Amino acid sequence: MSDIRCSYEEALALTYRHITRLPAEDVDLTELVDRVITEDIFARVNSPTDDVSLKDGYAVRSADIAGASPQNPVRLRLVGHAAAGSMWQGEIVAGTAIRILSGAAIPPGAEAVIAEEFTAADGDGVRVCADAHPGRNILSRGCDIAVGQKLLAAGTALRPPQVGLLAAAGYTAASVVKRPRVAIIATGDEVLAPGKPLQRGKLFASNLVTLSAWCTHYGLWVSTRVVADDAASIRSVLLETIVSHETLVTSGGAWKGERDLVVRLLDELGWTKHYHRVRLGPGKAVGFGLWQGKPVFCLPGGPPSNHTSFLKLALPGLMTLAGYREPGLPKLVVRLAEDLRGQIDWTQCIHGWLERLPDTILFHSLKKMSSRLGMMAQAEAIVMIPEGVDHIPAGTTLEAEILA
Repeated sequence: MSDIRCSYEEALALTYRHITRLPAEDVDLTELVDRVITEDIFARVNSPTDDVSLKDGYAVRSADIAGASPQNPVRLRLVGHAAAGSMWQGEIVAGTAIRILSGAAIPPGAEAVIAEEFTAADGDGVRVCADAHPGRNILSRGCDIAVGQKLLAAGTALRPPQVGLLAAAGYTAASVVKRPRVAIIATGDEVLAPGKPLQRGKLFASNLVTLSAWCTHYGLWVSTRVVADDAASIRSVLLETIVSHETLVTSGGAWKGERDLVVRLLDELGWTKHYHRVRLGPGKAVGFGLWQGKPVFCLPGGPPSNHTSFLKLALPGLMTLAGYREPGLPKLVVRLAEDLRGQIDWTQCIHGWLERLPDTILFHSLKKMSSRLGMMAQAEAIVMIPEGVDHIPAGTTLEAEILA
């Protein structure tokens, strides 16, 4: 089959068009971190369920202690004690107070809590040496979470505090997108899995590890394989992994050399190719299609090309499969510290580091680094020079994708 060439923008649009979110499953709270919720989340309960004290102190009527000071203390009679988790059965009336601990429900009649550092014990009462306006040191019912309040939007990847929010809102489980199983297959006679004895002319599969780390970072389930440049072996691994995974990502073998076998084999196996050869630098050899209804990304083997094509095309596709509301890397507005030059006939991606100043964030290019792997490891962000533009002057403000 022939190449299907396109611009970067066309390739990204095709990626999104042909990938749909996986089905939903209900998952217990303890397993929700990094999972993507399938529906908006609304609170089922109030938190707190009652007005509660923020301090250890005394629940009082504000009018009773108006004008209280160290020189003019007010004595109140103690009529009870309230601790977190229990309700004091009674009502605060004029001239009375109860001892109250942090988290305890505010009893009827009380309007404020006076912190204990402004009080002193006085027999069966308490001397108050400061005033407290209504609401002082009180956390209002439902102020953290109110019944019916929308807490999270569908497509949100849950971080630990958000899982805690679900628990506070009355949830024991949530509907999330099934976690995609991603098979990453590195090809090449020169490529070794980490841990194997290193021989002359060989190198460790750093691309494989980098891609796997990105997938894990975004909550995807990953398996990895290293396969020699042998058509029968590659075909066997492709046929085996497509059955047990929702998507495949191949690394290497995507260009036109005599050992670039992956795309050629997928053509023979009957995949539906949507693009191959994208006007993206680095990363032009990237390919994408559907095989047995599942997305397959073919990435070039050179580390910068491999990394960039994954981040700009494969990762957004995998995140779409996983149900992310906004797939792709997070974005930040930056200002260029120096001129950037690209190629007018393709979209050029530049890796760089960020200098955070009081009034702006500067982007510094790493393009001149001699070490490709060192450049990738030091990069904090990527900016794009769009197709049709070969120069962006220093001082220009533009959007960068953050490698986080």
